[in-house]
Amino acid sequence: MKRKEDLNPMLLLLFHLVVFIYTSITFLPSYLLSWGSRAHQGCYGSEEDRAKIMKSRSILGCPEGPYRAVCASKSLVAVLRPGVDTLDKIFAYAATQFPHRDCLGTREVISEEDERQSNGKVFKKVKILGEYRWLSYQEAIKAATQLGGGLAQLGQRPKTNIAIFCETRAEWLIAAQACFAYNFPLVTLYSTLGGPAIAHGLNETQVSHIITSKELLETRLKAILPEVPRLQHIIVVDNTPTTWPGYPANISIHNMAAVQRLGAMPENSKTLCPHFYPPLPSDIAVIMYTSGSTGVPKGVMISHSNVIASITGIAERIPNLSEDDTYIGYLPLAHVLELCAEHVCIAHGCRIGYSSPQTLADQSTKIKKGSKGDASILQPTLMAAVPEIMDRIYKNVMGKVEEMNSIQRTLFILAYNYKLDQLAKGRSTPLCDRLVFRKVRALLGGRTRVLLSGGAPLSAATQRFMNVCLCCPVGQGYGLTETCGAGTICELWDYSTGRVGGPLVCCEIKLKDWTEGGYRSTDKPHPRGEILIGGPNVTMGYYKSNAKQQEDFFVDENGQRWFCTGDIGEVHGDGCLKIIDRKKDLVKLPAGEYVSLGKVEAALKNCPLVDNICVYASSDETYVIGFMVPNQRQLLALAGQYGIRGSREELCNSRAIEELVLKAITEAALTAQLERFEIPRKIRLSSDPWTPETGLVTDAFKLKRKELKTHYKEDIERMYGGK
Repeated sequence: MKRKEDLNPMLLLLFHLVVFIYTSITFLPSYLLSWGSRAHQGCYGSEEDRAKIMKSRSILGCPEGPYRAVCASKSLVAVLRPGVDTLDKIFAYAATQFPHRDCLGTREVISEEDERQSNGKVFKKVKILGEYRWLSYQEAIKAATQLGGGLAQLGQRPKTNIAIFCETRAEWLIAAQACFAYNFPLVTLYSTLGGPAIAHGLNETQVSHIITSKELLETRLKAILPEVPRLQHIIVVDNTPTTWPGYPANISIHNMAAVQRLGAMPENSKTLCPHFYPPLPSDIAVIMYTSGSTGVPKGVMISHSNVIASITGIAERIPNLSEDDTYIGYLPLAHVLELCAEHVCIAHGCRIGYSSPQTLADQSTKIKKGSKGDASILQPTLMAAVPEIMDRIYKNVMGKVEEMNSIQRTLFILAYNYKLDQLAKGRSTPLCDRLVFRKVRALLGGRTRVLLSGGAPLSAATQRFMNVCLCCPVGQGYGLTETCGAGTICELWDYSTGRVGGPLVCCEIKLKDWTEGGYRSTDKPHPRGEILIGGPNVTMGYYKSNAKQQEDFFVDENGQRWFCTGDIGEVHGDGCLKIIDRKKDLVKLPAGEYVSLGKVEAALKNCPLVDNICVYASSDETYVIGFMVPNQRQLLALAGQYGIRGSREELCNSRAIEELVLKAITEAALTAQLERFEIPRKIRLSSDPWTPETGLVTDAFKLKRKELKTHYKEDIERMYGGK
């Protein structure tokens, strides 16, 4: 963003005059009308004032903690409502309170067509999507109960594992609730996992039943069926054929609707089922397989009480949750963030409309040009996102700002800087929101009031952009699968960047010294160390793992479970946590310098040329290198500036372009105050984006460093060999 002194002086004067008149007219009544609500939310004026509000305190007064949320300083909070202590009870409560309210919505696919790209590749486009069709809470719980009864008739037994391998959709949640109600531990697998990882999860958990979609059955599951000998029943969620030629004779394939009809028979009801044992809070609800970013996926055992505690903590940070809210579900439900977010919504009677990253917005890849994306139709008020998706929105909008004429661009930048200044003072800017940022806000439907960010660190530039242009607070949070997604979330009135907030009311945080990395709780000005999370949300450990793998979990003298995260954090004076490093991302160079790969990547992602980047270092080599997916628009602009022509692939393979990109990211690194030894000396550009389908990133778009190292093996040898 440009500085004010770089802008047109006359436009600057005119803008300030309009702002002065507008502020003079509206400030006093706006302040008086909003004072009560701001005080209620704890938003006491300026950014400096808000920073003085304590978000957590060390209950023992020690710098290492444990730190608890101020409102939970006496005891942690483990349940939303008394007696509602399992996930099936959450759904039953909602169905009782909101029986006829919309619960789960799916957008009708009217037709599809294949679109040929300029490179000759065929990419499937959705031609026309209709309106959302809804199941009420009453209809949804009926569908789940019938499915559970049908699965029991197919031989599924309580406390015996069942798997789901499916895209995020209404049927996923219905199937999950069926399993929760009948006490079938649900094994979740990412829909983008490769064959060996899928087979590993199914064999390790010894499942005989799996729920999947027609597409995943035919493209992923069918090929590995011979490797999963215990599998007997496949339930397909789509409206599909009743015969399945070409599949092993020992495997029965059923439509989900047929299984529900089986469960709907009066004699197969839950109350008459001889094998029905309702779940206890301590029973396993989910065995959630991780995305495998650090190796073979591990199954995390999550109890009903773990999820209940987690959603209790998350819900406390979202003000005014009610049945009037609409949530858009598009992240993988096999990811703990999405699973918990959707159950927070169910507990409060919200609507959940389903989407996908390919159909989310009007410009998404599977939305036909001129058609509306899911967000435009659904107009959600609540949304969860991973930084990768928000970074894309930010760079897309800022690219369009650069294409504006000078007057439009100047007015946008003035409005942006003005609103940033007003937010710091704790004030709203309805005129700017309506006249300048309305179109940007419309990208996500125009009604978003809360945006939760998790899965990876969010850059300060992107967070400021979302606060300003999308006109809604971003609650950046921190949690892991092992802590059931719960850890910290920023208060929504806290607009500071780079921090992840104070502990949720369901857990507490300690800092453990890591002397090898130079982090201690006695450090000044802020105590630092490895982050330990303790509380009822901490999960039961890894499924069928050895003692070595369980070392990160421990139970203290009070019987409370803790997890050692491997992340390094510091606690600020107001009790907010900031993630500053990761033990596994730290590489020691031959001269003794430590390079934090994640820290360098986060800094370089602020460069407009960077869509994604992986920094690589070896303890045997004296310098850092990198692999990078360049931003298409910025890459073409850079090439045009120097008269270099070619396709995206040709530009990415050009040594001249490599040198120009390296120069640009070096400047970005120096601006971010990275040390010289942290800055990549050589770079390899990738013409293909890194998506979960490529196997180079997880479903949450975290880098898979091992796979990236293998993929770029020859380039690593070239960059270090000087060839």
